[in-house]
Amino acid sequence: LYTSSSCGVCGKASIDALRVAAPEPPAGPTLTPGLVLSLPERMRVVQATFAVTGGQHAAALFDADGQMLAVREDVGRHNAVDKVVGALATERWPMGEVVLLVSGRVSFEIIQKAAVAGIPVVGGVSAASSLAVETAEELGLTVIGFLRDESFNVYCGGHRLSD
Repeated sequence: LYTSSSCGVCGKASIDALRVAAPEPPAGPTLTPGLVLSLPERMRVVQATFAVTGGQHAAALFDADGQMLAVREDVGRHNAVDKVVGALATERWPMGEVVLLVSGRVSFEIIQKAAVAGIPVVGGVSAASSLAVETAEELGLTVIGFLRDESFNVYCGGHRLSD
């Protein structure tokens, strides 16, 4: 298992290792725009610490029907991703046709973690970095950003979204 919790400075050097470690992503899930738009609110309502402090990131895993499989909070979004993947890792590995949603931006490190865990769709309520998108596109992942209100951007992997 290969992953990193780095800030991204050394990310480019780890892309070759990621190409070897990441399993082939599943073809699905196929998601409707309505389901995608519903995910941030589903995550937000169970963010207990954020509700009190306003200072916690969250990461959640959803199945293809939008059912939340797990959610975890942490002051760092990378740590929240580690926690939510770890919460399900003993039940399913690779993760399969699931969606990872983060409460911030989608960085290369989050794509890296998702790819190694076999997660085909990553969404965030903020932007995706260019390195995240380039890597996700190469690995066959779907990246969704600025997922809020009534809109979102699909950076790559649009074949997993239905009309």
